[in-house]
Amino acid sequence: MRFWYVCGVIAAVGTATPLPQTLQNTLDNSYKGSRVLLPCLKCPENHENRFVLPMYDSEPLRRVDEIMKKQNGYLYGPSLIGNSSYFPTGILGNAMVQQDQDQWYTDAYSLTSHVVEEMQLAADALRKQAGGLKVPLDYRHLYINQWDNSVPNGIASGVFTNYSSDLLFSMERLSVNPYAVRRIHPTADGLPFMVADEITRELAGMSLETLHREGRLFLVDHSYQARYPVSPGRYTSACSAYFFIHPKSGDFLPLSIRTNVETNLIYSPLDEETDWLLAKAMFNMNDLFHSQIFHLANSHAVSEIVHLAALRTMSDKHPVFSLLNRLMYQAYAIRPVGEKVLFNEGGFFERSFSINSEGVKLFASEFYPTRAGPFMPNFFHKDLTTRGLLNCTYGPALKSMPFFEDGNVLHSIILKFITSFVEAYYDSDQTLALDNELQAWVREATEAALVIDFPASPLVRRSTLVDILVHVAFLNGVSHHVLNSGEPVATSGVLPLHPSALYAPVPKKKGVKDIMSFLPPVDDAVEQIALFARFNRPHLVSENGTLTHMFNSRELLGRGCIEVRRAEVEFRQAMQNFSEVVGGRTFDIDGLSQGMPFVWKGLDPGQIPYFLSV
Repeated sequence: MRFWYVCGVIAAVGTATPLPQTLQNTLDNSYKGSRVLLPCLKCPENHENRFVLPMYDSEPLRRVDEIMKKQNGYLYGPSLIGNSSYFPTGILGNAMVQQDQDQWYTDAYSLTSHVVEEMQLAADALRKQAGGLKVPLDYRHLYINQWDNSVPNGIASGVFTNYSSDLLFSMERLSVNPYAVRRIHPTADGLPFMVADEITRELAGMSLETLHREGRLFLVDHSYQARYPVSPGRYTSACSAYFFIHPKSGDFLPLSIRTNVETNLIYSPLDEETDWLLAKAMFNMNDLFHSQIFHLANSHAVSEIVHLAALRTMSDKHPVFSLLNRLMYQAYAIRPVGEKVLFNEGGFFERSFSINSEGVKLFASEFYPTRAGPFMPNFFHKDLTTRGLLNCTYGPALKSMPFFEDGNVLHSIILKFITSFVEAYYDSDQTLALDNELQAWVREATEAALVIDFPASPLVRRSTLVDILVHVAFLNGVSHHVLNSGEPVATSGVLPLHPSALYAPVPKKKGVKDIMSFLPPVDDAVEQIALFARFNRPHLVSENGTLTHMFNSRELLGRGCIEVRRAEVEFRQAMQNFSEVVGGRTFDIDGLSQGMPFVWKGLDPGQIPYFLSV
């Protein structure tokens, strides 16, 4: 008898196949101490204990009634924080959003208390040890031996000692914010700006045109930020930057930075040290803004709308719906909380960043339909390939790409579990056609929910369902944390060269002697660190809320098939093994880690959340 039929009948009659005792003990022990294993809000009148696909449900009319109530209770409301995806409203939608906010505030309360206490301690330490901010490295006193409760793992090794390194600066494009850089195609793309020939020949040993022709030239373009409004007393650039693969060393290095404001200065590593440091700080400011708001329009807005479509079309008894629920823990808290306290006028974001809350909304509205929101184009491998970072046919391969190296391991582990999950409930592609709720979800996503570039209806291959679920899991458990969560406070937002704002106008000419007037004073620096410390979630390690435990849910496993439970144990072990690899990283004999002069642990599955934590 086919497994999917047996699984469905077992679920329909409400009985369960007993687990082997060793596996049961493993699952039971994993729940101890967990605080983040709750399911999303339940629709009333669901009394079934086991998952069952609709074609095997012994109470089909009850199921139809449940979905009708969900369609009436979960409605599409206007987008929050710019014009991206719909946000839930309706009786059930509002209740779900309120529940998520209540849980989020509860979790954030103790962390916020620690941050407030540690802000003054950090400021006092700086004044005591350095007498204030006089030179760039004085900022280290705001970090070293500080923030023990809110950032217990501290700052990434090498970020201070190698803060002025050009290799560190360039490799951040391939690690802490890998979503802004792309290779310039030799024929399809023109050159956005020119660089003096003597500069490119000195740095790269060839002309800009030759770098372009050989597929060695890369671009990060933040020129769009010149249009965004800025808070009073703050200033901003809108930098574009060239990077290149060196023809001899193969290193990925910076070539030049253009400010795109004022007199449109073009800087290079051949400039005076202070000018070049300032140029990198200005670029990093623009890149930091990009990373923080891109993640909002990408991870949050995309996952939410896919799940909202499922809320309206699937029974709570559907295994795919339960999987999505697991991934969406607290998800609907973030945008309303963001509107209230983060991206509101005078809120936490405006206290630290140059570009104000209106600029945030403009970014989300512009990037969601074009770059951040499209579903299939942002699949992990496809996106990297499209931007010429992976499997490039028109230029040399990157010698090191830490985001891909770590992300690919995590993606593979997620893919293996999701494949087992889908195959446990659907024994063939033909089975998909029998599942009217699954088909309704895909149709709802593309038609009513307006998910951009979602797989077409009807769904005819199990591999497509796997792709959908893997992408949502990757967005929530990996992509989000590359850009947000604990990453900014540990690496991408660390001062002095990662300011969230400029405190003096962008220079009209080169020759700056002191960079400090452009960087945040003590109180503003502490405010920036505190903002990013609030994004961190160190308590999740002891509460089984990390990526390692993404599918370690009593709701998901207890009501599911034994094959899924076994797959979860394998998933958790694989994640634990990789966590040991990442956690054990240090510098090699050349003073590098993954080809970078800092040790990046931003994708440690034993440390990062499995969900959209902030």
